[in-house]
Amino acid sequence: MTQTRALSTTPSTEPGSEWWRTSVIYQIYPRSFADANGDGIGDLQGITSRLEQLATMDIDAIWLSPFFTSPQKDGGYDVSNYVDVDPLFGTLADYDAMVARAHELGLRVIIDLVPNHCSDQHPWFQEALNSPAGSPERDRFIFRDADEGTLPNNWESVFGGPMWTRTANEDGTPGQVYLHIFDATQPDFNWHNEEVRAMFRDVLRFWLDRGTDGFRVDVAHGMIKAEGLPDFTPDPKGASMGGTEELAPWWGQDGVHEIYRDWRTVMDEYEGQRVLCAEAWVNPLDLMAKWVREDEMHQAFNFPYLSTGWDASAMREVINESMAAFGAVGAPSTWVLSNHDVVRHSSRLALTDDNPQGEGIGPLTPNHPDPVIGLRRARAASTLMLALPGGAYLYQGEELGLPEAMELPDEARQDPTWFRTNHERYGRDGCRVPLPWEADAPAYGFNTTGESWLPQPEQWAGYARSLQENDADSTLHLYQELLRLRREHALGSGDVQWLASNDEKLLTLQNGSVIIVMNFCADPVRLPPELAKLPRLVSSALQVSESSIEGETALWLDATRS
Repeated sequence: MTQTRALSTTPSTEPGSEWWRTSVIYQIYPRSFADANGDGIGDLQGITSRLEQLATMDIDAIWLSPFFTSPQKDGGYDVSNYVDVDPLFGTLADYDAMVARAHELGLRVIIDLVPNHCSDQHPWFQEALNSPAGSPERDRFIFRDADEGTLPNNWESVFGGPMWTRTANEDGTPGQVYLHIFDATQPDFNWHNEEVRAMFRDVLRFWLDRGTDGFRVDVAHGMIKAEGLPDFTPDPKGASMGGTEELAPWWGQDGVHEIYRDWRTVMDEYEGQRVLCAEAWVNPLDLMAKWVREDEMHQAFNFPYLSTGWDASAMREVINESMAAFGAVGAPSTWVLSNHDVVRHSSRLALTDDNPQGEGIGPLTPNHPDPVIGLRRARAASTLMLALPGGAYLYQGEELGLPEAMELPDEARQDPTWFRTNHERYGRDGCRVPLPWEADAPAYGFNTTGESWLPQPEQWAGYARSLQENDADSTLHLYQELLRLRREHALGSGDVQWLASNDEKLLTLQNGSVIIVMNFCADPVRLPPELAKLPRLVSSALQVSESSIEGETALWLDATRS
């Protein structure tokens, strides 16, 4: 039986402490988490109704993907009003109630902020369209002159197609073009414009005044473009999101750091260590570490770690590089394995072919990952990640072992990537399918009406939280144990010491009082006698041998009991 866990009614760390250095934060994708009103789309009241269940997991905070007013062309990342709640998700009163309940349960609340671009329905962009070239209204965005049939450069949108869209003049003749890194409905702001900077300072304060504990900053490596907007031909395997050594001229420009230093002064006006977390797809790690220098942001997702495949030497290398790069600027590494933009790691780690960020998996993708291998590797990877010092982010459903939904019908897809690439890339819908809470309920407990904005696979029933809560072998139980022991042994504030191993397929490291062993081989490996005699704290394996570590599993040993 699962150990009963009491609910906390106070913050898990002291209000003035640097809680974010060791925090575990749970990402909620609101439209897919829980639906209180039964319309098939998750909402804020639904989130509030499930907070007690999250609080039993020993997490420190929740992070909500966008719930702001939006036409929803890109899942809410096309914002038309930054200081209100979209009616799809509820009201500001619902938000306030959710924050209050989270704080009662000892959970902090992080929300998404989307500063690189807005919706084309944002009042400012509508004003720009109705204003002449060179006007102050157009200067808030990136408009350029371009002869008909030409564009200012060869930049390609992350979602496919040109990064420029042409407007029409009042008389119907071709007008200027505007820049959008993502969809044409998401025009980029001009961050050299002081009105833009002032607006976002006001947005920060609006949400901080409501008790919000911090912001995950979307596309934190965007915003500033290289001077002159030079042509660029990207590496097809990752440059679209900055995932290669050669940065595109719309990513990672030095000017972004001035913006975050400004924002840090706003955050520091408030008590309680309000935080900024960067979504910055940049390489190498010492470049990423610039986002978390002392006077800038607090955290940056470690995407090189997320992108590392099932390989022992590569994993050891990225851990070493991460500890060195972030340590050099006095920041923790912020580990992550899944989010709303990538194939779930319970499927991704079993892939035999490359799957660039945003590619997705669909019915026609060759070599679908084996679900048994994928789940086994995912449990092991999470067991390693939660033993590492620093912070960590979890994505909703990974604690259930949810795989990627790979058989979504074409007519159900909503990711703009699917449409802008002429159905060549499946995109991110497969990791965004609503959660299964109850095996036998309509929509598996997502709501009571059976409606679901993306269809839930039939196998979702077997992953339902209701089945896993009382199953000691479940992935949910594994996560609960890992998180409890992580806090008990203060692993977030520890350090990594590598231990010698006679097998290149094993990773063996120590963090404080815990020794972690991970087997990347498909077969069991005999443990050295000095490790085999140590008590086991937790294992990702479903079957445990006293003298060996099972294939593709990880375990924690108590180093104090030798």
